[in-house]
Amino acid sequence: MAKVEFRNENIEVHVDEGTTILEAARQAGVTIESPCNGSGVCGKCRVKVDTKSLKNISHGRGHRLSTEEQLEGYVLACEARIKGDIAVETSESREHKHLKILDHGKSFDIAMDAFIHKRYDGASGLTYVYAGEELLGSEDGNTLGESFGAVVDIGTTTLVASLVDLNSGKELDSVSALNPQAVHAQDVLSRIKLASEESGLRLMYSGIIAEINRLITHLAQRNNIKGERIYELVFSGNTCMLHLASNVNPYSLGRFPYNPEITGNVSLKASEHKLAISEFGIIYLPPVISAYVGADITSGILASQLHEKKGVTLFVDIGTNGEMVLACDGRLWATSTAAGPAFEGMNITHGMRAGAGAIEFFNVEDAGTVTVKTIGEEEATGICGSGLLDIIGELVAYGAINKNGRLVEPETEGILPALRERILKQDGKLVFKVTDRVVLTQKDIRQVQLAKGAVRAGIEFLLRSKGIKASEVDRVLIAGSFGYHLRAKSLINIGLLPPEFEGRIEFIGNTSKSGGQAFLLNKSYRAQMARLVKNIEVIELANYKDFDKVFVSCLNF
Repeated sequence: MAKVEFRNENIEVHVDEGTTILEAARQAGVTIESPCNGSGVCGKCRVKVDTKSLKNISHGRGHRLSTEEQLEGYVLACEARIKGDIAVETSESREHKHLKILDHGKSFDIAMDAFIHKRYDGASGLTYVYAGEELLGSEDGNTLGESFGAVVDIGTTTLVASLVDLNSGKELDSVSALNPQAVHAQDVLSRIKLASEESGLRLMYSGIIAEINRLITHLAQRNNIKGERIYELVFSGNTCMLHLASNVNPYSLGRFPYNPEITGNVSLKASEHKLAISEFGIIYLPPVISAYVGADITSGILASQLHEKKGVTLFVDIGTNGEMVLACDGRLWATSTAAGPAFEGMNITHGMRAGAGAIEFFNVEDAGTVTVKTIGEEEATGICGSGLLDIIGELVAYGAINKNGRLVEPETEGILPALRERILKQDGKLVFKVTDRVVLTQKDIRQVQLAKGAVRAGIEFLLRSKGIKASEVDRVLIAGSFGYHLRAKSLINIGLLPPEFEGRIEFIGNTSKSGGQAFLLNKSYRAQMARLVKNIEVIELANYKDFDKVFVSCLNF
């Protein structure tokens, strides 16, 4: 056995020799960010080992670390295996404390008819609380004026919790945070793999419930509301997130025929999940469309009233999963593609989430002037998703990246001087210097090509399956927190959206949350959307024999 001392946390743990530092940290309850779930590709699990104990670890490949970092004692926690007693220093990323998370989305006029309602009996002095026709419980005194619910948008990367007055229908407050699961596994497939094991599911479930409780308690205290007066939570998230938040093994989502254990339109007892609301409170899970088109998209359909729109509308939620719905005069078809974590800044050399210091805007004027803006107007420390697409989009538009996705040589004819002087060689390879500290590499461009190619291929197949040309699409709705911060110009420049969509794109924000509020405030939408979901045709891209060819063709800029 070997002793591992985590100095920042003042925690020690004893593990078998051969255990990785990441495994030891999880055993000790110490959080080390590992978005790729220990596969060694993201480089985010960097920790520093005391120089005196470096001899007691095998470093692994360390290919994501510079020679200088390795000499200073830095290792990747997922690769470094323990051979004897060691001392480790971890560091919490600043970006987690200053995330820029969107908490509003498009909605519509909602007629109040909440599932939760109360009746006061003057004779007994009790207030009875109902969920539909079912009596949940009773409370002493007249509490008719205190009736609250909450929506939790459970995103793959972020959480948004919204507190709602069930009497007035008014949103009182909202708060957001990083999904704690993201530090262990960034994308859905990694989480399915991790949570298929009992220990992994326990890690995923306990983390998300603790964070939801923290957010709900914070909202209640900030608004002088008793947690026991919150009677219903709506969990709006993708299919995997609903499984993990409900403590249901997501194993079936990773195996053909990909049948989810949770199909939604059900209520769970909040007490069974130790949630900090009324002791007889409930959780509502909206209808699920498929294993990879989840309840967050159902909420988005409801919020945007997609099923009510005339003509042809394309709804796209851009994130780690590219989920999209095509609507033609009330008929709906849906599909999804695995875009991967590049849009969230992961697997990118200087990638980071949308926190303070992240480059979120990059623009080139025809005169050659370059404008770079960061979140919080702080010194640039990395690139978040919107900045990444801006940078690549502008470099494509001005010829610094060719259609095949390669950075061009600085002496290439026609390149603006302001861009030419930023194309440098680093370790023998071309990079683009965004700022003195932040560069874009050829590998980063390839990651974006793969992500945007997956989304574009999904759009192409969804339209083709119904014989619709891009020019025939009347409107394009871009949903989600990440999508809201993008520019139509960048999406078209990189080819994620076809040029025919120019002038037809609308960014509608966090419809997972706003749609969840509609479910909370009017119970009739639950049955309505459950019926609608059953009639949505899911287009399985894997069933198309030429999908690979189309995907490859969509990689070009």
